[in-house]
Amino acid sequence: MATALIQARGLSRSFQAGDEKITVLNDVDVDIWPGELVAIIGASGSGKSTLMNILGCLDRPSAGRYHFAGQDTGDLDPTALARLRREHFGFIFQRYQLLPDLDAIGNVEVPAIYSGINRSERQARAAELLTQLGMADRLDHRPSELSGGQQQRVSVARALMNGGEVILADEPTGALDSKSSTEMIELLLELNRLGHTIVMVTHDPKVASHAHRTIEISDGRIVSDTRHKIDTEAGAGAGAGAGAGAGAGAGAGIDDEAGKDPIVDANPPLPQRSSAGEDSQLSRLREALSMSVKALTAHRVRSLLTMLGIIIGIASVVLVVALGTGSQETVLQNISSLGTNTITARPGSGFGRRDAQRIETLVSADTEVLARQEFADSVSPAVSNPASVIYRNVEATAQINGVSGDYFQVHNYQTVAGTVFGPRHVDALEQVAVIDEDTRDTFFTEGDDPIGEVLLLGRVPVRVIGVASSSGAAFGPSSLNVWIPYTTAMARVSGQSFLDSIEVRVADGYDTTTAQNEITALLTAQHGSKDFFLVNSDTIRSTITSTTQTLTLLVAAIAVISLLVGGIGVMNIMLVSVTERTREIGVRMAIGARRTDIIAQFLIEAVLVCLIGGVLGVLLALSTGYAVSILNEKANLVFSNTAIAVAFLSATMIGITFGYLPARAASRLDPLDALNRE
Repeated sequence: MATALIQARGLSRSFQAGDEKITVLNDVDVDIWPGELVAIIGASGSGKSTLMNILGCLDRPSAGRYHFAGQDTGDLDPTALARLRREHFGFIFQRYQLLPDLDAIGNVEVPAIYSGINRSERQARAAELLTQLGMADRLDHRPSELSGGQQQRVSVARALMNGGEVILADEPTGALDSKSSTEMIELLLELNRLGHTIVMVTHDPKVASHAHRTIEISDGRIVSDTRHKIDTEAGAGAGAGAGAGAGAGAGAGIDDEAGKDPIVDANPPLPQRSSAGEDSQLSRLREALSMSVKALTAHRVRSLLTMLGIIIGIASVVLVVALGTGSQETVLQNISSLGTNTITARPGSGFGRRDAQRIETLVSADTEVLARQEFADSVSPAVSNPASVIYRNVEATAQINGVSGDYFQVHNYQTVAGTVFGPRHVDALEQVAVIDEDTRDTFFTEGDDPIGEVLLLGRVPVRVIGVASSSGAAFGPSSLNVWIPYTTAMARVSGQSFLDSIEVRVADGYDTTTAQNEITALLTAQHGSKDFFLVNSDTIRSTITSTTQTLTLLVAAIAVISLLVGGIGVMNIMLVSVTERTREIGVRMAIGARRTDIIAQFLIEAVLVCLIGGVLGVLLALSTGYAVSILNEKANLVFSNTAIAVAFLSATMIGITFGYLPARAASRLDPLDALNRE
């Protein structure tokens, strides 16, 4: 015994409106057989659309059972219901419900996307369906560029895309003019003649008169179920009355050749799914990515504004890290200019002690002892005093540094002119001097050669024998520097018998901590007590490195906060996007999209926004760094590949984290509510 394709028993549907319960359907029984054309009629609010929505699995009954092809739909989860809609139903909506950002082919192929059909095959089928429906010259037109009748034909082609075993038409002529209405009736009759089961909801008795059966609903109950005698041999000619002279089988303007079928085959073999089938996660993700790109490009301004917070945040992070790294490198270079591994001995117990100037324990003998040690690459005593320097009619204050010849090796100074003094000059207390480039430029303004010229240090004349240039900047405020033998400085300039400091450059490969311990032991033995303190450049390096890293992390943390703010902005915009695109979501779910498909699309959109924002943020940071380096040559920004990679990772995580909530909200929308949302 044959079984009804659609079988409903005791269907009821109620809605809660405040404290009141409204019953729209009440104990409805209905059977629809394969190949029937059924019209459901009734006044507005009678429940006819609600019944069709339940039959199309867009809504669930409050009570009763609904079986499709023998399967109880009440036992199906949302994913299974989506599959049922996707594989068996085609929807023709009164308001067309086309996606505004897609052209005609794009709208028609959407159901096949969710069925996993190969792109080229589904596009070919969409083009074929549209061509058969008289839309060959409108394939690349968007809905806004089509008339109402043309949009309805696109809607019909979409309903047929996956086969359209059962076509559900909700007021298919309600929004059309008389000519387009006639064409739509003829088309539905033709589809039914070719084997499609059609259920249409209408309030127009003339439209209903072309159906095999007319089911009338009033106040949620079926009040009549009338069968009509249809001349099946006449085929499409059954619609001649509605065609108003269009001619039997003429296709109502779809095909002008009498007797020619407007649709070659109602149920042609469907394109084959991709090799992995509809369960292919990779295929579905590819399609979700494609749809996301289309959605973003269709709303470029909104997408760019959404990205703005991410762009600023990523650029801030990359720039801050680059600035911190560059500053750290500059500081370390400055330390290197003082000696990459130097240890300085000073009198007293530490910097800033009031008694430091009164302690006179460091002497030349200490230098000689340290110079003989294995760890010493070079050793230089130092005494320093400011003094007025005069050359001809030019006078300026300079720092007079009494040092040995090893001083220039300890501090990596390079000679740019002349030579430096050596042990012979030190032993003979010669009045010779080496000046730096700033001193040369101060006193020899006409470009004169300073070598051999005499400078007055207070009242002491010295002859310039060399000009030195540092390999890096020194700490503290810049000043003019004149270096003379420390013996000459002690005997002729300051008159002191003790040293201000002793600087030791540790030999390469020798552990500086070990050297520091040995210096401490030697000088303590020399003096009989520890009346000095040591300054290790490695300690300074470590301290400054740690400080700059801390500052960089602190400022980077502030930049990360801006990233989080950007992420919240992405979430807010995506939530707004979900609200704006509620009807689109409803359409996609009605024609077979799973919840996971909706989640994937919106989540990928959020991730794309963040990733593109990340790329633009990095480009902004790099271009800003380039501009800064041009405007200020002393600025040092060192961009880190790690920081850039972390920035991209951050952008991805922000997209996933802040995109999931809007995506989940979109996927949990009820298809019927979404379709009816204004």
